[in-house]
Amino acid sequence: MSAYYIGLMSGTSVDGIDAALVDFGVSPPALLAARTIAWPDRLRQQISDTIENHQQLSLETLGRLDSAIGTELAAAASAVLEQTSLDCGKITAIGSHGQTLFHAPDGSTGFSMQAGDPNRIAEKTGITTVADFRRRDIAAGGQGAPLVPAFHQTLFQQSDCNRAILNIGGMANLTLLPAGGDAVTGFDTGPGNILLDSWYRVHHGSGFDRGGQWSAGGQLQQSLLDELLAHPYFPQNPPKSTGRETFCLHWLQELLDRSGHRKIDARDVQRTLVEFTAVSVTLALQHYAADTEQVLVCGGGIHNRFLMQRLTGLLSPRPVESTEKYGLHPDWVEAVAFAWLAKQTLEGMAGNLPAVTGARHPVVLGAIYPG
Repeated sequence: MSAYYIGLMSGTSVDGIDAALVDFGVSPPALLAARTIAWPDRLRQQISDTIENHQQLSLETLGRLDSAIGTELAAAASAVLEQTSLDCGKITAIGSHGQTLFHAPDGSTGFSMQAGDPNRIAEKTGITTVADFRRRDIAAGGQGAPLVPAFHQTLFQQSDCNRAILNIGGMANLTLLPAGGDAVTGFDTGPGNILLDSWYRVHHGSGFDRGGQWSAGGQLQQSLLDELLAHPYFPQNPPKSTGRETFCLHWLQELLDRSGHRKIDARDVQRTLVEFTAVSVTLALQHYAADTEQVLVCGGGIHNRFLMQRLTGLLSPRPVESTEKYGLHPDWVEAVAFAWLAKQTLEGMAGNLPAVTGARHPVVLGAIYPG
């Protein structure tokens, strides 16, 4: 069995498929190739519409969407492989997170739904594919998320420093890595980029607030921020996870209408949403890991310079740094993590951390689709 794996990740922002080809035969793992493949515009819109309007989804639409996403994921895996001299026979497996459409892990019938038919990935690439990582953890009583903290532990935990890994994707999540190998914990802190991206598109048609330039010119609206932070998700104790079912454009617009904030300038709303992400992360860290000495950041939010400025200010005197300085570029951490999770599955090793997800015990995650 080779040590080459491909990881595929598309987050709640639906801004593209991250694909990473990794060599786990060396330590630390070597990133051999990586790229982000944009979703076709029509499919991206269909995914977003499905997430936002899931109550109106037909079984036929779901089935066709699952197939279309699987085809794009397969193409992304092939595209990253083409950047190297390796052929598909050298790759042990693809780890595919899929595209989350709905996440509702609580209760006796809790579930999490990721689209992207792994049969199509395996068929089109010829490479064994591991997918459906979340549901076994949920079956064991867990949240099914976040799953990346186990990988964060292997790569970033230090014996002499209390670290936190902050991933800012559509949602933001923290992995708390205490010094000395003590138990790792982690949870979703709330929105990352999702509200920022959604609100920007409402007022600009497409794209995103590059570098946070639009939000930086707005004025913070403290009363709106207080209302946002009053959401009942925040006082909940971990283990906990969230998604666009909870924090979405519809929720934001309802809050603006209900609380009499409709006359706030759109740019001021964007500025306040930046603060919402930064403050919710900061409060979570202060409450659950006040002894954190260093925060390493990954995910797309690291490219929002204004958001990073606010986080750096709020988290001071702790240094806030990129994961790149410590071995892995922030754009590829999650894709590499799902390559690692595929490796764990094929080796019969648990991929979850019960202290993070709340599962009753460690479990081997995912289902295997032979190439």
